[in-house]
Amino acid sequence: MNKKVLRIYFPLFALPTLIAFIIGFIVPFGMGIYLSFCKFTTVADAKWVGMQNFKDMFKDPEFIHALWYTALFAVVSVITINFFGFSIAMLLTKGIKGTNLFRTVFFMPNLIGGIVLGYIWQLILNGILANFGATLTFSEKYGFWGMIILMNWQQIGYVMIIYIAGIQNVPGELLEAARIDGATNSQVLFKVMLPMVMPSITICTFLTLTNSFKLYDQNLALTNGLPSNKSELLALNIYNTFYGRVGFEGVGQAKAVVFFFIVGAIAVAQLFFTHRKEVQQ
Repeated sequence: MNKKVLRIYFPLFALPTLIAFIIGFIVPFGMGIYLSFCKFTTVADAKWVGMQNFKDMFKDPEFIHALWYTALFAVVSVITINFFGFSIAMLLTKGIKGTNLFRTVFFMPNLIGGIVLGYIWQLILNGILANFGATLTFSEKYGFWGMIILMNWQQIGYVMIIYIAGIQNVPGELLEAARIDGATNSQVLFKVMLPMVMPSITICTFLTLTNSFKLYDQNLALTNGLPSNKSELLALNIYNTFYGRVGFEGVGQAKAVVFFFIVGAIAVAQLFFTHRKEVQQ
């Protein structure tokens, strides 16, 4: 009886959400893809130009630089955030005093908005670099490592919570049995602990990877792409192309479409390989 009633009323309850999803996501996404093949200033005056926007996009040296700059940033941030997040999670599951306080303190930066964090760390890092006669905008390298520090400070506490949940779900009997069998601490970590928390690793890698590629507000507040757009990540490059260059709205839209498919493809590939590792283990 309940299943019959559910089948009858399910479309009624699902329909509003489906309509909102179509209006809020599907329609704008479809229009965005269409506009990437057009030259326009508004939706009403769009004129079809075919692949010209995509050709102009790949001729833009700033876009190519932002693409590789973002890829390098994503690799470094994913590795460092997950390494430190997992390391801290391991320490905070050892039963040390003040564990709950430490967890709260490490998680708090994730609650602060990206723009605010960007300006806070801009003041801190520029104050440090001033002792060496430099600023974050002196070189793209300074901006790069400044964003790495900011991203780690914001995200480590978040992934730490996920890793703590995964570590606490590892059966204590399994770890004890490994030690009885003569396994060293490193063997317990790599042969027992890491395989058992692989679902947490999958989630944390996905979150840090996508967040790194989509980073915008922190980049804007910390360096705004300076010097000469050399510290510009992809999201900021797309924004500056669309809103900062007259007549390049179509090129900016083409960049956004390519950006979407790049992030989507990388995220799907990462989920596939890490999930397959889970199954194997």
